[in-house]
Amino acid sequence: MQDNYNGYSDEELLIRLRDGEQGITDYIMNKYKNLVRSKAKSMYILGADSEDLIQEGMIGLFKAIRDYDSGRDASFFTFADLCVSRQMYTAVQASRRQKHIPLNNYISLYGNVSTNHDGEGEEESLLNVLTNASDLNPEALIIDKENVDRLEMLIEQELSSFEKQVLDLYLTGMGYQQIAKVLGRDEKSTDNALQRIKTKLRRAMK
Repeated sequence: MQDNYNGYSDEELLIRLRDGEQGITDYIMNKYKNLVRSKAKSMYILGADSEDLIQEGMIGLFKAIRDYDSGRDASFFTFADLCVSRQMYTAVQASRRQKHIPLNNYISLYGNVSTNHDGEGEEESLLNVLTNASDLNPEALIIDKENVDRLEMLIEQELSSFEKQVLDLYLTGMGYQQIAKVLGRDEKSTDNALQRIKTKLRRAMK
């Protein structure tokens, strides 16, 4: 039966689902399971268990199917992507509050991030991006553990709660536009927070 859905758009299928047709929810859940797994892989650096993240992502996908409104929301794919990301990140935050995980257990300063604001383009180490390391000579690129510890301490002590959230999601490879959507904030304030983070961390590394 599910093969019969292949020729229809998600939006068309959701209209049929609202009319009471059975089987569509399972079809869409199966169709987007790879999206959930991909999101779980990127969120893994924030310290959550991969299987738990996949489970949370599937919950987010189910909510997207349940709540999607074609007259209000963008395409279903965009809406589902947002719901999955938000569900996973909420779970990560809840897990941290319960376990009191130290910052350096879930932030990797050597994780790769996009060098463009929109999340596209080449990637390089976060530490390089934040310290303008690409402008330095090779010897200066060797960051010792003491400097890394100092940088992580600064993140913990100097960044606001919002800035830490922005940094968290930036580390997963998101651009500021998607970060804004996941956190429910406007794009300008999110981009401004990202610029403040970079300024503070560059200053700390001088």
